[in-house]
Amino acid sequence: MTTTTTTTNTIRPFKVLGIQQIAIGGPDKLRLQTLWVDMLGLEVTGTFKSERENVDEDICAMGVGPFKVEVDLMQPLDPEKKPAVHTTPLNHVGLWIDDLPKAVEWLTAQGVRFAPGGIRKGAAGFDICFLHPKANDEFPIAGEGVLIEMVQAPPEVVAAFSAFGASAASATSATTR
Repeated sequence: MTTTTTTTNTIRPFKVLGIQQIAIGGPDKLRLQTLWVDMLGLEVTGTFKSERENVDEDICAMGVGPFKVEVDLMQPLDPEKKPAVHTTPLNHVGLWIDDLPKAVEWLTAQGVRFAPGGIRKGAAGFDICFLHPKANDEFPIAGEGVLIEMVQAPPEVVAAFSAFGASAASATSATTR
């Protein structure tokens, strides 16, 4: 039997529901499209450009409905500026969160470091924020080299994951009886 321990006795006031997105960076998003769109068949569902975030991205999708996963194909507007969205091919992972403000409040109190910018609208229109990839003295917990985007799940995604979790739990208990 495996036992899981946590570093805190506090009950977490939010849930990570699932993967919302992965973001892949490169110097030329057209080369990324050759694999992800032309070869693997993902659909381009939108585009996003931001001078502030130094990004020109195509938003692609795989899957459907609340279980759709976004795949962002990103290139920098200026390769010499930061953030350098192309220097790490797997730029970041996005997680659906059921209550983003509570998650940010609780995680900050636990010593998790967030990237500057706070909660804001992201490329796909959802509220987002980023966990910093590097810890510091004030905030000793971070992504250990991975940028993590937390994305406020819309009500239909929260409901779908809740229903899926409930049906999976019922199926598990039915097979263990």
